[in-house]
Amino acid sequence: MNGNDQATASEPQKPKTEKELKKEAMRLAKLEKFKAKQEKQKVTEGEAKPKANKKKTSEEKQVVTYDVPTEKGQRKDTKCPMPDAYSPRYVEAAWYDWWVQEGFFKPEYGGRDVNKLKYEEKFIMVIPPPNVTGSLHLGHGLTNSVEDCLARWHRMKGKAVLWVPGCDHAGIATQVVVEKKLWREEKKTRHDLGREAFVNEVWKWKNEKGHRIYDQLRLLGGSYEWDRVAFTMDDVRYRCVIEGFCRLHEMGLIYRSVRLVNWSCTLRSAISDIEVDKREIDGRTLIEVPGYTEKIEFGVLVSFAYKVVDSDEEIVVATTRIETMLGDSGVAVHPNDERYKHLAGKFVQHPFCSERLMPIVFDEFVDMTFGTGAVKITPAHDHNDYEVGKRHNLPFITIIDNNGLITGDCGKFTVST
Repeated sequence: MNGNDQATASEPQKPKTEKELKKEAMRLAKLEKFKAKQEKQKVTEGEAKPKANKKKTSEEKQVVTYDVPTEKGQRKDTKCPMPDAYSPRYVEAAWYDWWVQEGFFKPEYGGRDVNKLKYEEKFIMVIPPPNVTGSLHLGHGLTNSVEDCLARWHRMKGKAVLWVPGCDHAGIATQVVVEKKLWREEKKTRHDLGREAFVNEVWKWKNEKGHRIYDQLRLLGGSYEWDRVAFTMDDVRYRCVIEGFCRLHEMGLIYRSVRLVNWSCTLRSAISDIEVDKREIDGRTLIEVPGYTEKIEFGVLVSFAYKVVDSDEEIVVATTRIETMLGDSGVAVHPNDERYKHLAGKFVQHPFCSERLMPIVFDEFVDMTFGTGAVKITPAHDHNDYEVGKRHNLPFITIIDNNGLITGDCGKFTVST
């Protein structure tokens, strides 16, 4: 050490202030407390016994119900004391049957002659009939609640109100559900049963599900006129539908014609556009198809050439539905496409149907910038081709039958049945 260090070391230490001494004492006290806690924990650690888990048991809430003997359709006894808390089962019990029995929901209630009432004195509404394919869901509850408010509001205004309940047969949707049930329970198809027996199964399903739906509507408390309940396939509605279609046909508003439809080979029936789930695919995709054990390839663009009759030229076309080329009846190009103008009035030869000569037609439907600018036309199997076929009077050749098999004059591809 140098001289300065010696001088510094020999100097007496500066005494601590009162504040510093107090802070030091608090620190030492905390340290002693911490040590004591650790010692206590060591002593009691071995002696501690696991506490028994006490199961928390929550008493079930007592549901208050209406237990007064009341015949169906009789007025509820309101003299008994009300429950302390609101109980829907207690409040709703017995009332609805009494309302119906008293005819409160009938438009004739109060002795009215509805035939003598003016139009503005009536309010008539039909329930959107639920499908008999299942039970009611939340959407039905919402819609019927809103409609019930309307019906009751018009009654309060003094109108004769008729709110007609019912359910819908749901057509193919119900058929599918019944078929699945039949296969699940008996391993049978509708073809195994035959038409009459299968229709009976559908009616059994309707009676079961229909009653459940009506019971649910009653639980909603809706002010329906149950003496006028309707089913969309009962005798009255059936006759009305037939009469309606006949009248529309006689008026020329509807007609029967050959049109493209969405055909299901499994259901053996046409189905509406709203029941078709359309799916966009990008490139090669394997998709499960009913009736096939392995997935089927879709989305592959296949190009092939049609030979021009009396010429060495060919026209190359492309499609993702190669099987439909058996139903081709023409090839379309754009009228402004210079590559094909010299082929006006010419024909191409179908490679598998030797007697089928297909005209080359010019139509603005074609996008001449896409691919080769030439499009195969299959009027009987594509909606766009259908319109082109009508414009140019092309033959409509059906090459796929109701079972999904190749039929007609398609050479070696025709399936013999």
